[in-house]
Amino acid sequence: MAKNLIGNQWLDSSSGEVIRIINPATAELIDTVPESTKEDCDLAVSAALKAQKDWEAKPLYERASILMKFVHLVEENKEELANLLSCETGKPITEAIAEVANVSVGVPAFCEMAKHEYGNLIPNGQEKGNENTIQYTVQAPLGVVVAIIPFNFPSDLFCQKVPSALLMGNSVILKPSPHNPLTLIRYVELLLQAGVPAGVINVINGTGGLAAQALAANPSVSLVSLTGATSSGVETMKTCSNNLTHVMLELGGNDAFILDQDGDIDLAVEETIWGRFYNTGQVCCASKRFLIHSAVFDQYVAKLKERISKIKLGMPSDPTVQLGCLISEAAAINVENQVNDMVRLGAKIELGGIRNGAFYTPTILTGVTRDMPVAKDMEIFGPVVSIIEFNDINEAIAIANQSSFGLCGCIISKDMNNAMKIAMRLECGGVVINGASFFRSFEMPFGGWKYSGIGNEGVMSTLKEMSRTKTIILKNVLK
Repeated sequence: MAKNLIGNQWLDSSSGEVIRIINPATAELIDTVPESTKEDCDLAVSAALKAQKDWEAKPLYERASILMKFVHLVEENKEELANLLSCETGKPITEAIAEVANVSVGVPAFCEMAKHEYGNLIPNGQEKGNENTIQYTVQAPLGVVVAIIPFNFPSDLFCQKVPSALLMGNSVILKPSPHNPLTLIRYVELLLQAGVPAGVINVINGTGGLAAQALAANPSVSLVSLTGATSSGVETMKTCSNNLTHVMLELGGNDAFILDQDGDIDLAVEETIWGRFYNTGQVCCASKRFLIHSAVFDQYVAKLKERISKIKLGMPSDPTVQLGCLISEAAAINVENQVNDMVRLGAKIELGGIRNGAFYTPTILTGVTRDMPVAKDMEIFGPVVSIIEFNDINEAIAIANQSSFGLCGCIISKDMNNAMKIAMRLECGGVVINGASFFRSFEMPFGGWKYSGIGNEGVMSTLKEMSRTKTIILKNVLK
């Protein structure tokens, strides 16, 4: 049975309760983890607080060296880790292998960026009265960082949150998803093996938000970095406001995919496959609302149906399978219900719409109108293409912007001038031109507008978010 890590001890929950970790593809029990209590959470915060100052005192190059050892350990154990990730998540093994491989991309990038975080200098004489004074900035640790990881990309989001926090001298409490925490628990074991001291990295498991909110409510926590549902983000922000605790929130999305009349239809179809069906559609920045110009509508739908028929569905462990299952049967039932709701409102199932346990077939919905929930704020977290026909690009932009979400968006057009103008008018944190909105490099600042979040993650921005700026003033040093 897997356990929580609090300080230097692997512990059961103080209540003795456990969470069952189920393989969603087979419904078989893989393992159990503790169902943590508030007492467990408070102990973890105390352990992290106690260990943080010694970790902060280590030179940056030592912290970076430890994290690079972690990268090598992941590489040595990549096959085991990918199999575990696929087993507990239901994503195809090929996608799990790629996600584990990203550790060797993201962590070294953060290590290099941290080494080049030089601060800023304000030379003497920039302002009247400061002719003999020099000012410069440094980045100081925040303290204890809580990293709340969702189920859909646990390895990738671990790499965004945990290494950056550790590099900046913080201690970390990792809160994995209750659906698939086992790969991340193995990552923590490898961090300890690499040399991260006890208490600097901790793990707290839990369902239903109790553990996350107990951690967020603790006044000794300095930052909560959460990726998850918008409702969870709003609740967490309310909790953190009581102590003015910093938050980073990467939340839901209902990204618009716009195919203009001059767009490459074949490209649009391939990008739809990539941008909607990866990880069985369980992607925050997946394209979800497909706005297709009437001039190319019929061709797009016909070609998309043909292309989807070539996707191989099956058990995630099969390396030839391209589409696995959802994270749970409950998640698949939710997708099924959302699709059926749209059909009752007048949408038509052109393809798919069949559920079997946690599996849901690739589905195309046509007849979707701009006033339906799916065209606004209903985020279908599964392999469903909801298609809305439009006649004028201004109409498409208005539909795209009517959502309260604003994570990402995209435009398919051969006219780059047209595409750039549309990109600038879309109300979202990132826009992909001639590609699906599902694009996230480790380097780029990634974050949403409106109800899609607060703050940005990425090599360009996370280190600043994981630290605070201090200005040192050498007053009259040149006098």
